[in-house]
Amino acid sequence: MEILDELIFTVLTQHTSDLNAEKAFKKLKSVYPNWTDVVETGNKELEATIKHGGLANQKALRIKSILFEIHARLSNFNLDILKDMGIEDVREWLISLPGVGPKTAAVVMSFALDLPAFPVDTHVHRVSRRLGFITSKTTADNAHPIMEKLIAPTDRFKFHILLINHGRRTCKARNPLCDKCPIVTNCPSAYQE
Repeated sequence: MEILDELIFTVLTQHTSDLNAEKAFKKLKSVYPNWTDVVETGNKELEATIKHGGLANQKALRIKSILFEIHARLSNFNLDILKDMGIEDVREWLISLPGVGPKTAAVVMSFALDLPAFPVDTHVHRVSRRLGFITSKTTADNAHPIMEKLIAPTDRFKFHILLINHGRRTCKARNPLCDKCPIVTNCPSAYQE
């Protein structure tokens, strides 16, 4: 996926399922063949296009704000300039965009740029907290640098995927399946929630 596609897709994943985000992104790309078309469309039209992703009014504004800012900085929508930057410069550049936080930046860095960032979504945050990698008071935003220090750069992408899958299948938010957990003996919070 192109860098900007990954960024916009990641915005669409916020507070919804991957399936709903995928539907919204496919519709967005089919209705608007290029990013200039998205910028030039009305907010209501964009909201209707991405409604499957939920929070369409907020996400439409965020997407347009991001696109406006990128175009203002680069005079185009090509984010290939990020490929020539160091990891912290890329993170800063992405987070400086309106509505882009540490998680969105880390997803783009990891998935689109193959950089050793460590995205902390709701599943990763929950599993990391339960396993004691972070404290119960550590926010998801604050967990990014902690997890990046704990996990070797070469293992971050795989570990991120493993934690997401573990959080979805076993270490669920409600009624975690501790009796089916393969790492229950290493979990300080097993059978507590």
